[in-house]
Amino acid sequence: MPPGEDPRNYARTLAAVYDATMAGDKAPARPRDVVRQSWQRLKDLGVDPEQNHTEPSMDMAELDLRRRESGLYDVLDDVTRGLESVTASGENIMVVADIHGTVLWRSGSHRVMDQAARLGFIEGANWAENSVGTNAIGTALVSRQAVQIFSAEHYARSHHSWTCAGAPIRDPRDDRVIGVVDISGPAKTVHPTTLALVDAVARLAQSHLRDKHRDNLDQLRSVAAPMLARGSSPALVTDSHGWVAAVDSLPHRTRILLPAAMTPGTTWFPSLGLCELNPLPGGWLIRPTTSGTEIAAPAVHIDLRDSENMSVTVTSGSGEWTYSPTQRHAEILFLLGSERSGRTASQLAQDLFGDSARTVTVRAEMSRLRKNLAGIVAAQPYRFVDAAEVTLSLPDVGAHLLPFSNAPAVCAGRLRQADSDA
Repeated sequence: MPPGEDPRNYARTLAAVYDATMAGDKAPARPRDVVRQSWQRLKDLGVDPEQNHTEPSMDMAELDLRRRESGLYDVLDDVTRGLESVTASGENIMVVADIHGTVLWRSGSHRVMDQAARLGFIEGANWAENSVGTNAIGTALVSRQAVQIFSAEHYARSHHSWTCAGAPIRDPRDDRVIGVVDISGPAKTVHPTTLALVDAVARLAQSHLRDKHRDNLDQLRSVAAPMLARGSSPALVTDSHGWVAAVDSLPHRTRILLPAAMTPGTTWFPSLGLCELNPLPGGWLIRPTTSGTEIAAPAVHIDLRDSENMSVTVTSGSGEWTYSPTQRHAEILFLLGSERSGRTASQLAQDLFGDSARTVTVRAEMSRLRKNLAGIVAAQPYRFVDAAEVTLSLPDVGAHLLPFSNAPAVCAGRLRQADSDA
């Protein structure tokens, strides 16, 4: 809205522009470029501006998976605090959506959130542009810029009583947009400074992600330091995005391009030549080598003998590191270590919960496990990579196998071990 413009007069002007444009008549004014381009995209898609349609909200299990996979969990507190001054009045709600336009979180007064819910603006709803028309979330994702949409600038007529301002949040590791922060409320709450505030909060979130990335590189560096010290050949350590955490006897690089599929063994890098790859928690140890070099397969030792002190130790030619699994991950590791051919998501759901339909929960757990064991656990089906030599240490007494677990497949494993003991 132009500075100093009366919101009611501006809303009437926009309504006249909207009605004429949708009818194919000559409009009294030209919509802003970002709005005009959005309207044209939606017309090309055949979206009906009179249809108040939103995608059905997903269940809580899938919503939780979307939240965890979004990369936005770590910035939620910063975003909420940064926009408290806008939501405190009770006239607006704060929304965080993912790269697909899925509403992940909302906060604000119950009154305004109830009003938003009547439009389908709730957690789990799809607020992408091609789903609900021009809006600050979907249009910010398409345009890759902060946008404010007021009243009849919304493509769906049912949204004309609202105003919203959204700004994209970018992952500083690759500048990829991973979500949007948005402020929405009744049209009468429109304010010219809201867009600048939302954009500033999005940039604050990106700064937090940048700091977290540095912390992750520091942690990766500390894990790799003993391996680099013991090695006798040049090497470098990168995270899973190719950002370099440490270098030994090689020219300094900030980042290298990693292949789409990284597995232990040898891989060709344009800048390094043939290299030996060894997995680290959250990254890779990369050593230039020659085609005649024999590379030992990584050894994975899963120790479940003591349920209070479970561990996974990965050993390669460059050294070893240890991961302490959660109870759920210990169950999964037991199953994958016992069945090297792998398990599908539905099979694991049956193994863990006795319900093959709980695949969303399984995928969420496997996503977390594979981040800790990158390059060691593969997917489709979930399994240890073929190159890995896996050993499984279990308690001497069958009843002591993961005693905290009620998973059907673990219970069956206890019985099998008890039978073999007898």
